[in-house]
Amino acid sequence: MKMLLGLVTLSVVVVAAILGAPLDDPRTAEILRYDSENIGIDGYRFEFETSDGTARREEAELRNAGTENEAIVVRGSYSYTGPDGTVYVINYVADENGFQPEGAHIPK
Repeated sequence: MKMLLGLVTLSVVVVAAILGAPLDDPRTAEILRYDSENIGIDGYRFEFETSDGTARREEAELRNAGTENEAIVVRGSYSYTGPDGTVYVINYVADENGFQPEGAHIPK
Protein backbone atom coordinates (compact mmCIF):
# COMPACT_ATOMS: atom_id res chain seq x y z
CA MET A 1 0.00 0.00 0.00
CA LYS A 2 2.86 2.41 0.81
CA MET A 3 4.38 1.77 -2.62
CA LEU A 4 1.05 2.47 -4.36
CA LEU A 5 0.59 5.68 -2.35
CA GLY A 6 4.16 6.72 -3.27
CA LEU A 7 3.48 6.13 -6.98
CA VAL A 8 0.24 8.12 -6.81
CA THR A 9 2.03 10.98 -5.03
CA LEU A 10 4.87 10.90 -7.59
CA SER A 11 2.33 10.90 -10.43
CA VAL A 12 0.54 13.91 -8.96
CA VAL A 13 3.86 15.79 -8.63
CA VAL A 14 4.87 14.97 -12.23
CA VAL A 15 1.47 15.99 -13.64
CA ALA A 16 1.56 19.24 -11.64
CA ALA A 17 5.05 19.99 -12.94
CA ILE A 18 4.01 19.32 -16.52
CA LEU A 19 0.88 21.46 -16.27
CA GLY A 20 2.81 24.31 -14.69
CA ALA A 21 5.69 24.15 -17.18
CA PRO A 22 5.91 26.86 -19.83
CA LEU A 23 5.20 25.88 -23.42
CA ASP A 24 8.71 26.12 -24.84
CA ASP A 25 8.13 23.70 -27.68
CA PRO A 26 9.00 25.65 -30.87
CA ARG A 27 6.47 23.51 -32.74
CA THR A 28 3.71 25.33 -30.87
CA ALA A 29 4.91 28.85 -31.74
CA GLU A 30 2.49 31.06 -33.62
CA ILE A 31 3.35 33.69 -36.21
CA LEU A 32 2.65 37.12 -34.70
CA ARG A 33 3.85 39.23 -37.61
CA TYR A 34 4.97 38.54 -41.16
CA ASP A 35 5.82 41.09 -43.83
CA SER A 36 7.19 40.26 -47.25
CA GLU A 37 8.01 42.27 -50.33
CA ASN A 38 9.27 40.72 -53.52
CA ILE A 39 10.83 43.58 -55.43
CA GLY A 40 11.40 41.55 -58.58
CA ILE A 41 14.69 40.31 -59.90
CA ASP A 42 16.48 43.08 -58.03
CA GLY A 43 15.87 41.56 -54.58
CA TYR A 44 13.44 40.94 -51.76
CA ARG A 45 12.65 41.83 -48.14
CA PHE A 46 10.89 39.95 -45.38
CA GLU A 47 10.56 39.86 -41.62
CA PHE A 48 8.64 37.85 -39.09
CA GLU A 49 8.17 37.38 -35.38
CA THR A 50 6.77 34.35 -33.55
CA SER A 51 5.19 33.84 -30.15
CA ASP A 52 8.26 32.04 -28.80
CA GLY A 53 10.36 35.22 -29.24
CA THR A 54 12.02 34.21 -32.51
CA ALA A 55 12.41 37.03 -35.03
CA ARG A 56 14.08 37.38 -38.41
CA ARG A 57 14.63 40.21 -40.85
CA GLU A 58 16.32 39.84 -44.23
CA GLU A 59 16.76 41.83 -47.41
CA ALA A 60 18.60 41.11 -50.62
CA GLU A 61 19.71 43.19 -53.54
CA LEU A 62 21.28 42.43 -56.88
CA ARG A 63 24.55 44.24 -57.40
CA ASN A 64 26.34 44.83 -60.68
CA ALA A 65 23.39 43.50 -62.69
CA GLY A 66 24.28 42.27 -66.16
CA THR A 67 28.01 42.38 -65.56
CA GLU A 68 30.64 39.75 -64.94
CA ASN A 69 30.59 40.76 -61.25
CA GLU A 70 26.83 40.33 -60.80
CA ALA A 71 26.06 39.11 -57.28
CA ILE A 72 23.18 39.00 -54.87
CA VAL A 73 23.92 40.44 -51.45
CA VAL A 74 21.81 39.35 -48.50
CA ARG A 75 21.78 41.21 -45.18
CA GLY A 76 19.76 40.30 -42.17
CA SER A 77 19.46 39.30 -38.58
CA TYR A 78 17.65 36.79 -36.46
CA SER A 79 17.14 36.34 -32.75
CA TYR A 80 15.86 33.61 -30.51
CA THR A 81 15.76 32.69 -26.85
CA GLY A 82 18.12 29.84 -26.01
CA PRO A 83 17.43 27.05 -23.52
CA ASP A 84 19.38 29.07 -20.96
CA GLY A 85 16.95 32.01 -21.28
CA THR A 86 19.48 34.20 -23.11
CA VAL A 87 18.28 36.09 -26.19
CA TYR A 88 20.78 35.42 -28.97
CA VAL A 89 21.07 37.90 -31.84
CA ILE A 90 22.92 37.14 -35.06
CA ASN A 91 23.51 39.76 -37.75
CA TYR A 92 24.80 38.52 -41.09
CA VAL A 93 25.83 39.34 -44.61
CA ALA A 94 25.95 36.77 -47.39
CA ASP A 95 27.65 37.84 -50.59
CA GLU A 96 30.48 36.86 -52.93
CA ASN A 97 32.63 36.42 -49.80
CA GLY A 98 30.27 33.82 -48.28
CA PHE A 99 28.09 33.82 -45.17
CA GLN A 100 29.47 36.20 -42.52
CA PRO A 101 27.60 36.02 -39.20
CA GLU A 102 28.28 38.24 -36.19
CA GLY A 103 26.96 37.93 -32.67
CA ALA A 104 28.18 38.45 -29.12
CA HIS A 105 28.30 34.67 -28.61
CA ILE A 106 30.09 33.88 -31.91
CA PRO A 107 33.89 33.63 -31.69
CA LYS A 108 35.79 36.02 -33.96
